[in-house]
Formats: sequence, C-alpha cells, structure tokens
Amino acid sequence: MNITLVTEGTYPHAYGGVSVWCDQLVRGMPEHSFNVVAITGTGAEPLAWELPGHVTAESVPLWGPRAGGRPPRAGAARRFELLYRTMLDLILDPSDAAAEAFPSVLHSLLEFARTNDLRAALGGEGPVRWLVEAWSARRADFARMGVRPTVHDALTAVDLLEHSLRPLSAPVPRADVTHAVSNGVAVLPGLAAKWTYGTPLCLTEHGIYLRERYLGYGKSPYPWPVKALVLGFLRLLSGAGYRAADLVTPGNRYNQRWEVRCGARPDRIQTVYNGVDPGDFPAAGAEPAVPTISWAGRVDPIKDLETLIRAFARVHTELPGVRLRLFGGTPKGGERYRERCEALAAELGVAEHVAFEGRVDDIRDAYVAGTVVVLSSISEGFPYTLIEAMTCGRATVATDVGGVREAVGDTGAVVPPRDPEAMARACVRLLRDEVTRHRLGAAARERALEYFTVDQAVGSFRSIYADLARGEPPVTATEPVTATTPVIGTPTLTIGPGVAATTARSA
Repeated sequence: MNITLVTEGTYPHAYGGVSVWCDQLVRGMPEHSFNVVAITGTGAEPLAWELPGHVTAESVPLWGPRAGGRPPRAGAARRFELLYRTMLDLILDPSDAAAEAFPSVLHSLLEFARTNDLRAALGGEGPVRWLVEAWSARRADFARMGVRPTVHDALTAVDLLEHSLRPLSAPVPRADVTHAVSNGVAVLPGLAAKWTYGTPLCLTEHGIYLRERYLGYGKSPYPWPVKALVLGFLRLLSGAGYRAADLVTPGNRYNQRWEVRCGARPDRIQTVYNGVDPGDFPAAGAEPAVPTISWAGRVDPIKDLETLIRAFARVHTELPGVRLRLFGGTPKGGERYRERCEALAAELGVAEHVAFEGRVDDIRDAYVAGTVVVLSSISEGFPYTLIEAMTCGRATVATDVGGVREAVGDTGAVVPPRDPEAMARACVRLLRDEVTRHRLGAAARERALEYFTVDQAVGSFRSIYADLARGEPPVTATEPVTATTPVIGTPTLTIGPGVAATTARSA
C-alpha cells in the first residue's frame, strides 16, 4: 500500500520520542511505501533521520515567506468573506453546535483554495477588519473580563491563523491510507485527502495535542484575546480531526478520556502502546559507583526539569554524595529555559552536582548511568524514555501524567507532577534500599518485554492499515494493561497526597 504519514515538528527533521516511533513504524513495514508529509517551520530544515528506500518526504512549511499571490475579487472575495466571518463566529462560540459546524467551513476553505489563492486571501486586510468587528460585537463579554482587544491583537491573531491554515493550500496527498501522527494542524492534510479522495484517516496522538497547546500558550507572551482566539481555533480543529478519523489510535488509555470528550467516537478508538526493540536495550547491569539520578529527554519546559532540580536539592540534603545527570539536547529556542534550570541549580547550591550531559549517541547510556531513572514531565503520552529505562531494568520514579501509570504498573514509583517533595521522597527511598531497586528493576524489565515491544506496535498498525484500506475500520477496544497482582510481592505505598506508588518489600 501507499501510506501518507503526516507529522508536525518531528520526523524526519527532528529527534525525540515521536520521531523514534515514526522511524520504527516505517522501518517495520518495508512492504509499504510511505510518503511523509512533514509540517515544518520554514521548509529549509535538514533531515535528522536517514530515510529507508521505501520512504519519501516533503515539507509543508508554516512560517516561510508568504507567496505574493493575488487576493480574490468580486464573487470570490464575497464568498471568502462569508467563510472567514463564519469561521470567526464559530471560534468565538464555545457551544457543541459550533464544533459540529466547523468541519464544513474547513471543507469550504479547501474548495476555495482549489480555484483561488487562499494564502493571499488569508493574508489580506479583510480578515483583520472582520475580527475587529467580531470582537466589537462581543465587547460586553470582554468588558466583564476587564479585557479590551486592540487592532494589534487582531493583526497578531489573524497572522497566526493564516500560518496554521497553510496546509490547506498545499497539494492534497493521495494514498491508500493517511496516518496523522498528531492532531491539530497535522490533521489538515488528512482531512483534505478524506474530503477529496475519500482516503481513510488514522489519527495517532502520543500526548493530547490540545492540552499541550493550552499548557504552552498559558506561558506565551501573547495577550489574552490572541490566546483565546488561537486556542478556540485549535479546539475546533482538533474536534474536526477526532470526528473525521476512521480510527483514533492513542498511545495510552488515559488519552481516550480527552479524545472522547473532544469529539472522538468511543467505538472508533483503539489503544496501541509504544514499543522498543529489546535488542537495543539489554539489561543495564551493574549500577554506577556513585549514587546517581539520571534523566533523559529534550530540555523543554514540558519536561519540568525545574521540579526535578528542586527535588534533587532535597535528595542531596539527605544523601550528599548523590549526583544528577541530565541527558538530552536543547532544541533551538530552548536555550533560555536551560539557562533558567542552570541558574536554579546554582541558587539551590547543587550546581556542581548537576551535569547537563547533552545529547548522547546511544540513549541506553543515559539509563545505565543512573542508579534511579526519573521522568519529571507535566505532560506525556506513553513516554519512550520510561519504557526504555524499564527495558534496561532500572528502577524508575515518574510523574503521574498521560499513560505513565499504564506503563509502570507495580514496578516503580509514581508521584504527582510539580511536586518536588514527593519526587525527592521516592528517590531517597529507592537510593537507600538496594534490594527494592533491584527487585523493581527486574520487574520493570519483565513487564516491558511482555507488553511494550516494537514488534507488537508495528504488527498492530499493519493490521489497522489493511482494515482501513478495505473500508473495515477496526473497532475492537484494547484491554487496559494493568498490574492488579503485585509483582514479586510489592505492596502499594503512598508517595504523595492521594497518589499511589509502589515499592518492593525488602528481604
């Protein structure tokens, strides 16, 4: 078959867990041809991954220069104005009726793009004026919130919408199946293919796209009216993706609650867990000579290294010889966050015990380097770093986000996010108890090998693609992966307020 794989900001132009998943997927099915439609920044990003012979890639840039096209005139201009005003009204309407109506507006914009320059229309003066008018009609609502949108706010918001809608102007991909590896902007090529050619659409979310946008925009410098409009648009766009998908394949069952609430049909959801190649992650063996907490990932606010550093400072007070080693690169634009983390370590007096190791060629080295491996994120899907550490047989402490509980079961400590005290207590307990660490590490490896291998994940999508291409969307729900029976005699322990974690009983 021919498969269109749509990504945003990941494979094949960046590293990270989602990119690893994409590479595993395409390499695991050499019998199919994959064309990766990569939603990128400028389109000039170099490839970070070597593509196999059966995989091609093309970019759809969101932030390159706007083409100097010709705005629509006469009847086309009036038609576009009606579409844009309708879109604004729906974005500003939080009702379920607006969510139901939004896909038809997107479809009409796609049809408009076939015979007109949609990018030129979106970048004209009209959209700014229409947004100012829409906001003015709701001035009483803004006044109650103590907010007064400005023309500059309208210029900013309209510009962000223009960039987000650029995929509708790109050539519509044609294949047997479209597989969007994210919701939001990445689903637009899949919607276009479904509406144009009837191509079945599979939608995979590793984290919840909309939730992560809420988290990201919460700390952005944009004024509130801009944030509200853009997030309203992304809410409707994500809902359109869920409603149109023939199958939604979250990486964990936790995500299903968000997806159903946002529009996905419960009978069209099938969980497919991420997997690793056991051959790449053999048992780690001997622990480091110096007690060490290790962490792996990209240096990014969503990974919440600040909580980890605060937790480490508490651990260091009780165990002065312990070290913290952070493995992973700093993405472009993330330098300021890394500097903030380094400054925090200095402020807490532990800078000489905290090492930013940068990106490593073999991620297994990050797990081998740790006595305990920690995941500190405030949002995750089904994190590779966690199941990789488990496959290596290391004891883990992880925040209770996304599918972390599903991954860990009874084989590690699960603590609340943004709670350095709970994280520190869990780390200290494991660092002090060698028997517990070894038992949990062995149980974690056994669990990962049973449930979370790449062969299982690829095999699931091989069947899904075949069923979708035949017009038979698989609707059998995946049973939750739980560990109701204690592993090697491990009782449940409360690490944080109301949050269960586990530890093995010492001999």
